[in-house]
Amino acid sequence: MPAEEQLHWLALKLVPGLGLRHANRLIERFRTPQAIFRASRSELTAAGLSQSVAQSIASGCAFEEAAEQQEAMLKCGAEIVPITGSDYPPLLREIFDPPIALFARGRIELLQTLMIGVVGTRRPTTYGTVAAERLSTDLATLGLTIASGMARGIDTSAHRAALDCQGNTIAVFGCGVDTIYPAENRKLAAVIAEKGLLLSEFPLGTPAYPQNFPVRNRIISGMSVGILVVEGAQYSGSSITARLALDQNREVFAVPGNITNKMSWGPNLLIKQGAKLVQEAEDVMVELSPDNRLRIAGQSRNGVLFEASGDAEPGPAFPDGPLGQTCRAVFGALKVDAATGLEDLLESLETCSSTEVIAALFELEMTGAVRQLPGKNFVRVWNR
Repeated sequence: MPAEEQLHWLALKLVPGLGLRHANRLIERFRTPQAIFRASRSELTAAGLSQSVAQSIASGCAFEEAAEQQEAMLKCGAEIVPITGSDYPPLLREIFDPPIALFARGRIELLQTLMIGVVGTRRPTTYGTVAAERLSTDLATLGLTIASGMARGIDTSAHRAALDCQGNTIAVFGCGVDTIYPAENRKLAAVIAEKGLLLSEFPLGTPAYPQNFPVRNRIISGMSVGILVVEGAQYSGSSITARLALDQNREVFAVPGNITNKMSWGPNLLIKQGAKLVQEAEDVMVELSPDNRLRIAGQSRNGVLFEASGDAEPGPAFPDGPLGQTCRAVFGALKVDAATGLEDLLESLETCSSTEVIAALFELEMTGAVRQLPGKNFVRVWNR
């Protein structure tokens, strides 16, 4: 985009008091930001603007801040994606209040891919984390782009799982794309900026205000073919995203959970209300339109859907000898959906010494069959 055109888009986005609906009406009427800023105050008020907003546009007061934004974008490698541009997500244009422009860092071409939003609680259980990782991996491998909000918990697990399988992922911020929130995800954000896409409708430098996140959520659902809720309380942010998806005529999917855990109340209630229950990636695929399934099959690296693997999960290749026997015992004592502490594991394996158990855990971690969680807790990795 030419620098002058970019400057006009930035200035339009920064006009004080100009809401999204009025901004979109101006674009529909005048076609370009340049034409809007050339219009007289009477033409602008005739388009439905108040006198004060029309005066702000006519005075060009937003151009100084727009120039600062342009300089900041250059420094951090961000680009602006206007609603009239070919890179703008096509599904996002369909919602009630689409942003007139998006700020992006990374692979902008991902905005033209089919996306699935994966959302959930910031405080997931082991089961929720495993489910988010497994489903995000499978969906990304099939060719869907994983869209989420890069919050702690389920969002982070979904992004990392997509990256680990060389899939595509988009992180939608509730702040500027140059402001990493939470700070602990700084390294993850750097990887996504390189291999995926960071996206926001908020100008650069915008802090992570709490009120920004529900606004952010409508973008995740709006540009996706559907929303997958993994874990969340009944009135959580993920439930808000699911309601937004319904309002936007998107599919809503939910992973069922333990009825005694409050983090399962949100998805379980969604299932009661008609959301599609999801146990595997195919549960999502079958609900998509035939055109979308064909498109995903065409862009998928393997071009086929996963085949059902039956009830039994394939086990790891155990080493020969005494270590292999201990590995089998340790592997059998661990669970997929609940962490087991080292002390509890040692108590349950009375015939094995602590040295043998620790050596077996190390071997299983190296083969990817077991994963260690904080606090010397271990879970079995969920394999297809």
